This record gives sequence, structure tokens and C-alpha cells, in this order.
Amino acid sequence: MQVFINTYGTYLHVKEDMFEIRVRPDPKNREKIKKNHIAAHKVTSFVVSKGAAISTDAIALALKHNIDIVVVENNGHPLGRFWHSKLGSTTRIRKRQLEASLNEEGLEWVKTWLSQKLDNQAAYLSDLRKHRPNVSISLRNAEERILEQRDKIALLRGEKTNEVAETLRGLEGTAGRLYFDGLSKSIASDFEFKGRSFRPATDPFNAALNYAYGILYSRTERALMLAGIDPYVGFLHRDDYNAKSLVFDFIEPYRICAERCVFGLFSKKKINKGYFTEIPGGISLNPDGKPVLVEAFARYMDSDTIRHKGRNQTRYNAMQLDAHHFANQLIKKEL
Repeated sequence: MQVFINTYGTYLHVKEDMFEIRVRPDPKNREKIKKNHIAAHKVTSFVVSKGAAISTDAIALALKHNIDIVVVENNGHPLGRFWHSKLGSTTRIRKRQLEASLNEEGLEWVKTWLSQKLDNQAAYLSDLRKHRPNVSISLRNAEERILEQRDKIALLRGEKTNEVAETLRGLEGTAGRLYFDGLSKSIASDFEFKGRSFRPATDPFNAALNYAYGILYSRTERALMLAGIDPYVGFLHRDDYNAKSLVFDFIEPYRICAERCVFGLFSKKKINKGYFTEIPGGISLNPDGKPVLVEAFARYMDSDTIRHKGRNQTRYNAMQLDAHHFANQLIKKEL
């Protein structure tokens, strides 16, 4: 399981070869210190917000059991992680990844991931319009135009990605504007929004979605690393200093997981305005809202199952399988 630590003053350390999480009580309520004990073999990763403390013994135990510790900002965006220093795979994968980033093979992967993303967007709008007759025509038009952008992506040709990168971004951007406009029209009127807003978000839906994306970035990076892939060598996103470019490439088909989960919370009225706080320039998910989102998204990714490649899989397992498939295809290894 993935363990989230987002309460200020929480202390993660080791006691009797187990992780112990100590939550500092609220002095106003005269509560006792809350302690939770977790065996190492039950944990896949810790996600820790700023304001918590971690002992070196806890870090060592995590490294010993291949558990990564991810440090995130208050909006859920990952800052960095503790991870063992072993490659965990053949360097041949990384060499082939670098070669692919410089030729048409990388372009074909980008086209595949973006096409899957746009397919997911169109399919979700199709699902939404079945229960929203007042905006059904608008959603159908958006769905059709998104599929048009997908078809244009499939037709693009080039010897390497950077030859058509701007065109790809333009087609993806057009689809994104259509998609989020459709989501805005479909959400409860109290939570309507105007397109995507990032850090900081300017509305509750984007604040919640940004937080879910932050969790998903961390999960995507982990999946790639476990498959032996370098998260920094991307195909479409620029290789800026310290940018995990391939994470931003590979995540595209899986963004729908965050979008469906977050939109579902709003639709089912599991989210209310009390879960958000105004900050300079925008809105942020507050300590009351974070556990609600974290629990729902963890369940969506790690407990609920989907049909994937002929088997029932959790969504995170499906992502991990896809990462291994990607690595195997890079070195042309038969599954």
C-alpha cells in the first residue's frame, strides 16, 4: 500500500523492525499521541508532505525493502524522493531509450501515448453526455473534434519528434481545451471553471485535479524506474535541467485516472467548498480536503480493478505492466 503522511508534525521512525508513525496531538483537545505501526512488507511507498519528520532508521528500512519515500509540496506536486542507488535493470534499456529519443521510434511512442490520451478524453465525454441531456449536443461535438485531433496526430510523419513537436502540442492543446470545456459544462454549477489552471489553481476542481496529478506523477515515475527506464530522457517534453521529461510523456494515457476520480468526487458531492482555502493568486486543497481525495484516489488506483490485456488488474498494476512492456519493446525482448 501507499502511505500518505500529510499532518503537520508527524514523525516516521522505526520501532521493533516496523515503521511507527507518530501523529502529534492538538494541544487544545488534550489528545494523546497517536501511533500506527506498519510492517515493511506491506508498504510500497510513503508520500510525505512538508512539515513531517523522518528518521534515518526509517529511510534505511525503506531502502532495504525497496520502498520509496516521496516528498511533496502542499499541492501534492513531488519535490523529490529517497530511492536505492541500484539500477535494478540492464543499462541496455537506457541506451536504447536514448537512441529512440533521437529517431522516429520515439515519435511513434509519443503518437501512441497522445492518441490514447485523446481516446480517453473522447470516451469520458461520451459517458458524461448519456446522463446530461442539456449539454449532450455540445459534448458530442467536442468528442468528435477531439477524435479529429487524434486522427491528425496519427497521420504525422517525421524522422524524429522535434520535427513535428509544435504540431503535436498544438493538436493536443486543442483537444485539451475542448475536453475541459466539456467537463466544466458537465460539473455542478457551483463548481464550473474556465479551462485548466495550474499552480496555483484558480478554482476548486483544478485545485483537486492538480493534487491528484501530483500523486500520479510520483506513481508514474516509480513505474518507469521499476521497469528500468530513465525518467529524465523524454521523447516529446523538453530535456530541461532536472526535468523528468519521460514522466510527462508516459503519464499522458493515465491522466484520465485522476480526471475520472476527481470529477466523480464532485459529481457524487463528496467534495465541498470547505475543503479549499484561498491562497495568494488562487485556491488550494486544505488539510480537510486532502485525506478525502487521497483515500479516494488510492482506492481508485490500487483497489478497484479494470480489464487489462485479458486479466483483471488494478489501474496501478496496469500502468506498471505497460511500463515493463515499453522497456521490453525498446530492447525488442519477447514477452
